[in-house]
Amino acid sequence: MGNRAAIILAAGQGTRMRSSMPKVLHQVGGRAMVDWSVALARSVGCDKIIVVCSPAGQAVQDHISETLGSDAIAIQDPPLGTGHAVLAAKAALAGFEGDLVVLYGDTPLIPTEAVEALFHELDAGASVGVLGFDAADPGAYGRLVVDDKNNLEAIVEAKEASPAELSIRFCNSGVMAASAGTMFGLLGQVTNENAKGEYYLTDIVGLARAAGQRCRAVACAEADVLGVNSRVELAQAELAFQTKRRHAFLQSGVTMTAPDTVFFSYDTEIENDVILEPGVVFAPGVHVRTGARVRALSHLEGAHVAENCEKGPYVRLSPGTVMERGVKVGNFVEVKKTRMGIGAKANHLSYLGDGDVGPGANIGAGTIFCNYDGFLKYQTTIGEGAFIGSNSALVAPVTIGAGAYVGSGSVITKDVEPNALAVGRGRQMQKPGWATTFRDKMAEIKAARKKG
Repeated sequence: MGNRAAIILAAGQGTRMRSSMPKVLHQVGGRAMVDWSVALARSVGCDKIIVVCSPAGQAVQDHISETLGSDAIAIQDPPLGTGHAVLAAKAALAGFEGDLVVLYGDTPLIPTEAVEALFHELDAGASVGVLGFDAADPGAYGRLVVDDKNNLEAIVEAKEASPAELSIRFCNSGVMAASAGTMFGLLGQVTNENAKGEYYLTDIVGLARAAGQRCRAVACAEADVLGVNSRVELAQAELAFQTKRRHAFLQSGVTMTAPDTVFFSYDTEIENDVILEPGVVFAPGVHVRTGARVRALSHLEGAHVAENCEKGPYVRLSPGTVMERGVKVGNFVEVKKTRMGIGAKANHLSYLGDGDVGPGANIGAGTIFCNYDGFLKYQTTIGEGAFIGSNSALVAPVTIGAGAYVGSGSVITKDVEPNALAVGRGRQMQKPGWATTFRDKMAEIKAARKKG
């Protein structure tokens, strides 16, 4: 494999999104659309990645600077078509010798295999490779005219197509590959002699063919090249992503009783023999190991769940959660930035934040790790086999020793020794007959008010 580079076009304004956020920063599967294209470029071994931005698109430029560095940004000013956008990246690729693919910041679901197939055609001698798809409704898409050996003869825009050409269902996705020299050489010959006065990337196919060069078309599924220009299309892309991920997980041995209600992120990792009940949502950064069960209406983000754990229903695992083998976390429990050791339990109505819970420890219902003083976060440590009684508040920083007991309703502000009992609550008092006296008095007051 020779040197490879990618140019990602992300200068569009995305006005149909009706959003203050640039179109390419909207997410599919928990990842900004432009980041999908960056990941795709990396997956096919691109040594250099250049993202073409609008001069007004500061948010996109800032995002790319953080992920790729400022050297990865090229500015298209003014916007004069797709060919002009690719040429805007030429200076950033000065000295690059190798193959080049043009991707789009609003087309998030293109598979690695499709781009690899384009590069393979270049390796086999094609000057230009174009990614196409069979459209259910070709409509305004450009048609790819190919011969019986899949050689690409022309790209015909719908407005200029003959009736025979309009009947073609094989359409242009816009994704193209060529050597850098070929790409920029052909673009240097493209003119803007058209109704819009723009420079079209698609024109390089006709120029290559006129020069006797071979062009090739590669096919992929229509859902793979779904472009997003509106909220409706964003939802369609999300559905396409989720449908594909659900199918893949089912195929790999994950049980879902209601697959259409379970939502995944781009990096969700789930091993076989995991059971997912309805309404589970995976935000980014989750790994669930074999034998675990995630019960209904739970939300997981940035969490590692080990073998044979059980969570939910109605559980939230927030970033930094690590659940070791056999941990049980029950209804209405949130765990954040806390490690729970082997076999630990928190079955009901608790918040465990910034903690370390030892193996076999039991956290009673209503327990709170009081981890924040309004300025800083502090750690709560619970030793192996400790028992925390219901409705306890552990004020961090605090350590509960191995085997220790905390009495129900306690507020614990000091460390507890191993195997000790700690009780921190007001002394109970009792006044015989008080309730009867109180009721009689209040009844008299109420009766007097009714009389006026």
